Amino acid sequence: MHNEFQYGTSTLTASIALELADGKRRGILSPEAIAKVKQSRAYVTEIVSNHNIVYGINTGFGPLCDTRISEEDTRQLQYNILQSHSVGVGEPIAPKLAKLMLITKVHALAMGFSGVSLETLQRIIWHIEQNVIPVVPEKGSVGASGDLAPLSHLFLPLIGLGEVWDKGRRMPSAEALQKHQLKPIVLGPKEGLALINGTQFILAFATSAVQRMHQALDAADLIGALSLEGLMGSSRPFDPRLHQLRPFPGCLYVAGRLEYLLKGSAIGDAHADCDRVQDPYSLRCMPQVHGASRQAWAHLRDAVALELNSVTDNPIIFNAEDTISGGNFHGQPLALPLDYAALASAELGNIADRRCYLMLEGRYGLPKLLIDDAGLNSGFMIPQYTSAALVTENKTLCFPASADSVPTSLGQEDHVSMGSISGRKLHQVIDNLEYIQAIELLYAAQAIEFRRPLRSTPVLEACHAFVRQQVSFAKSDRIFGTDIKALHQLIANGSLLRVAREAGDQNLNLLHHDTFGIY
Repeated sequence: MHNEFQYGTSTLTASIALELADGKRRGILSPEAIAKVKQSRAYVTEIVSNHNIVYGINTGFGPLCDTRISEEDTRQLQYNILQSHSVGVGEPIAPKLAKLMLITKVHALAMGFSGVSLETLQRIIWHIEQNVIPVVPEKGSVGASGDLAPLSHLFLPLIGLGEVWDKGRRMPSAEALQKHQLKPIVLGPKEGLALINGTQFILAFATSAVQRMHQALDAADLIGALSLEGLMGSSRPFDPRLHQLRPFPGCLYVAGRLEYLLKGSAIGDAHADCDRVQDPYSLRCMPQVHGASRQAWAHLRDAVALELNSVTDNPIIFNAEDTISGGNFHGQPLALPLDYAALASAELGNIADRRCYLMLEGRYGLPKLLIDDAGLNSGFMIPQYTSAALVTENKTLCFPASADSVPTSLGQEDHVSMGSISGRKLHQVIDNLEYIQAIELLYAAQAIEFRRPLRSTPVLEACHAFVRQQVSFAKSDRIFGTDIKALHQLIANGSLLRVAREAGDQNLNLLHHDTFGIY
């Protein structure tokens, strides 16, 4: 079946993971994966029966790694770790993010190096398919030794503890299991540790961010082109000959998109011979700024693609005689790209705010504050205050969480990534960016009205018309906050970009480019 994904054997991408989370694709265990899982479980059973000393199977955890656990207590050890490590605080993460955690965990466990039972894996898949999603607090992971606290909460429902979302209703896990006529599963040796060791909390945030940031990048080019038209800026700085002289891939890509969006505009043609020598940086440097952010996105996308198909458990079980306690759970490989992506996203907002300011100044034939009767009306003065506030808030969120490390576990875990914070901060930055872009879109749509009867290109005119279906031209003051919310929805749900693609006959320059279009 085309819409099936084979856990543990197929290659997982961010887009496939999101399709699984949205119910657009079904994940299954192939015979090959089942055989690997069963063999790995048999190795653990052999380790226990032979009294081989392996971390987390018959030893304590963290600084208690030298403490021996008797064979009869190896099962209880797994229950204890899930309960003692469930110390997350704060609001629950979005159910979709928790579902992504389940999906990425199943894929890693199904590779057959973690020693979990087939029954445990099948129960996790049941949670995914039935959309019975564990409640996971947002704070408490230091991003090394795995995302211990959030993953512990994620898997409490397996043993009848914790809480879940079931059809949108939050309830105790025991109640949900009873409702579905299921009993808690019985964890065997190593299983509790295998469940909570890994980077799936960081990875879920990173996977979602790959999609959200990509959408924000596409919106940045589109809205930036609308602003340029409203300001009667020049498209000459997007000439490919210029960018071939400094061929950063992101810059070339954005310049190509902008050239496509603006080519043949009557607004652009109307001022081809004007006496303006050059535009401000926020207009003519869009390829350089947006393009650099594209490259940061590609770095994150590639890190996520690799992590999605990795085993981040500890210890790794190769066979009953060959186990390695390593550091595949350490979140640093994701933490650094997440912090980089937060800076890149914040810069998209920074340059968008500058274009907003330009449109208010009363230059280039636009009325001051983008309204004819300024004075009696404040016009579009104050939305830029909101934009400025969001830009500054994003700057404060750009301090890299990965630059810090607080030793934990009595010094056994003496360097940690703090990647969980990096992932959460990136989403906060993107949240703010989408509102900044909504304000720029509000301004650009207003500015273009002052260029009539001149028309822009088919794609930009289609987008302008779509905006006008939601928000009318402002002749006097009104509650602009309502307009901002309406336009924010067009950006956040991707509908503005869909309109652009349809108007561009699916040819919005390089949309399926291997480097910047696919995730």
